[in-house]
Amino acid sequence: MKRILCAALLISTAASAQKLKKADKVILSDIRSHVNYLADDKLEGRRTGSAGEKLAYEYITEQFKKAGLLPKGEKGDFIQTFEVNEGKMISGKTALWINGKQLTVNKDFFPLISSRNGALNTSAAIALPEGGAPWFWDLKETLEENKDNPHFDLHDAIVKKTTAVAAKGATALVIYNTSSIKDELKFEPKSKMEAAKIPVICISKEVKDNFLKDETATAEIKMNVDIAENNRWGHNVLGYIDNGAANTVIIGAHYDHLGYGEDHNSLYSGSTPQIHNGADDNASGTAAMIELAKLLKKSKSKSNNYLFIAFSGEELGLFGSKYFTEHPSIDISKTNYMLNMDMVGRLNDSTRGLSVGGYGTSPVWGQLLSEKDKYFKIKFDSSGTGPSDHTSFYRKDIPVLFFFTGTHTDYHKPSDDAGKVNYEGELQVVKYINGIIDAADSKGKIAFTKTREQTMTGKNTFKVSMGIMPDYTYSGDGVRVDGVTEGRPAQRIGIKAGDIVTQLGDHKFTDVQTYMQALGKFNKGDATKVKVKRGNEELVFDIVF
Repeated sequence: MKRILCAALLISTAASAQKLKKADKVILSDIRSHVNYLADDKLEGRRTGSAGEKLAYEYITEQFKKAGLLPKGEKGDFIQTFEVNEGKMISGKTALWINGKQLTVNKDFFPLISSRNGALNTSAAIALPEGGAPWFWDLKETLEENKDNPHFDLHDAIVKKTTAVAAKGATALVIYNTSSIKDELKFEPKSKMEAAKIPVICISKEVKDNFLKDETATAEIKMNVDIAENNRWGHNVLGYIDNGAANTVIIGAHYDHLGYGEDHNSLYSGSTPQIHNGADDNASGTAAMIELAKLLKKSKSKSNNYLFIAFSGEELGLFGSKYFTEHPSIDISKTNYMLNMDMVGRLNDSTRGLSVGGYGTSPVWGQLLSEKDKYFKIKFDSSGTGPSDHTSFYRKDIPVLFFFTGTHTDYHKPSDDAGKVNYEGELQVVKYINGIIDAADSKGKIAFTKTREQTMTGKNTFKVSMGIMPDYTYSGDGVRVDGVTEGRPAQRIGIKAGDIVTQLGDHKFTDVQTYMQALGKFNKGDATKVKVKRGNEELVFDIVF
């Protein structure tokens, strides 16, 4: 079977377009067209839930139709819709008037994420706090008293203050800061702080000076605080080749990218927002998937059905692929294997390096694949997990392969443009993957094996690791465990997938970001306790890093 793969890959990168077969020229031209469209400025970076994402999924849908694929989304359509929860937002109903003057939200004032929703229309004076009215609090004294206290937490201080004044009958707490010490307060949409008993807003120093300078004077205060859920909707595109076979091969690539970098996952350091076109990441993989769909639709082999999925939400944390594996439109237990293409458009003509992940997820891959290839220099990685959509399928005990031509200086920057894609190299990637599918065709339903797991801790700035894979789609309190790495501390003490980790030692956390901050407090060899929710139980484990 290795000979079959090698025979499909005899064309060198030095070959000109004139030396390509007619069919290869068509594929090459179509790959270029797909990438040019998907990475065009008019799609504005294909951010999940955006108008640009809509243009992209409409284009992919049309390509699936042209290829003769059947819809396999929702309600007889090609589209599968999923929700992305982004925490909270200040709704347009939020408003503040002082003495009849309407102030501007996020300029003159803002509610804290811990604020209770509510409205009031009353009069109050800073110097005369009384029940049934809003109370005022200048942070100056508290900040100055604690300026050298490394353990001081302003948010905790605000929570305690709010609880205290609410108990005394305050209907709201209005915070300001006349100190020269910056308080760094802002609306934090992804914080999961428990809501206070009353509305809590911060006003600027200018508002205090202009409207509340006389602290003994009574001011007319009209306020409405409305903090709402902030959700957007992503869209997977699903096309199907029904060969009447017992099993289905899933072939996927994510098509979303970073938009203007609004989700703070860009590596662009400039101050002016720019479109991130994501030509390699991952218009290239999407284009390769579309071309494989055409090839397999024409294939004489009918041993498997084929499901092609263009995922959205990958850049946010594998939202689309995770949603599909939990809401599959096929019997997922009859999935043979999954192939994922992410950034396959920047093959280096000199090194011809192609990374293939998931090599260890089935013994069949060892039988079919070889590092000695006549075209590529193959680098295998045994792990079934990694920062792309194949991870979601590996977690369902499905063999996977992940194809990647390497990172580059344009990664997650506005400069990842269509003109930098190596289209001839991508053509060869398509042919190589098609060869693998042909070679695996006679193997029936292939066996799955577990592999080591890559621990997702972001940049290498942590001295320790628990060895868990966080579920980035989880919107509740804490960090839900999506997977546990063999031999690491979490696995050794009995933490399982599905557990929700809420505290490390004295450090409580509400989400992945605050979990990472807590993790950074520990050094190798430190011992502490881990609090975990498992169903309705709260468990406490002893852990040594």
